[in-house]
Amino acid sequence: MSTLSLAPAFTPTARPSSTVRLTRRGRLVVFVTSLFLVLGVAMMLAGGAVGTDSAGQAAPTEVVQVTPGDTLWGIASDLATDGDVRGMMSQIERLNALESASLDAGQKLRVPVVTD
Repeated sequence: MSTLSLAPAFTPTARPSSTVRLTRRGRLVVFVTSLFLVLGVAMMLAGGAVGTDSAGQAAPTEVVQVTPGDTLWGIASDLATDGDVRGMMSQIERLNALESASLDAGQKLRVPVVTD
C-alpha cells in the first residue's frame, strides 16, 4: 500500500494587522458626518409628502336643535347605526368644536347625515 501525504505549498507569514485608531476629534467628525448623511436621506424620503392643491369633500351634515333634557349621548345613540356611540359623539364634538359634552336647550348642532 502506498500512503499519500499533503504538505502546504507555502506557509503564510504573519503580517501585522493594520488597525485604524481614531482620536476623539476623529470620532466626532465620523459621527457628525454620518448624522448629516442620515438626516439628508430622511429629508429626501420625506420630500414625497402626499397632498393635493384642492380641498377635500366636506362630509354631509344636518342641523339638530337641542331640546330640554337632550344629552350628547342620547343624540349620538339615535344617530349611531353601527352601535359606536362614542365614535359618533366624537364626530359631533369635532363638527361643532365642543369643548365638553354639556349642551344647552335651543343650541343647534351639526350632526353627520345618517344613511341606512
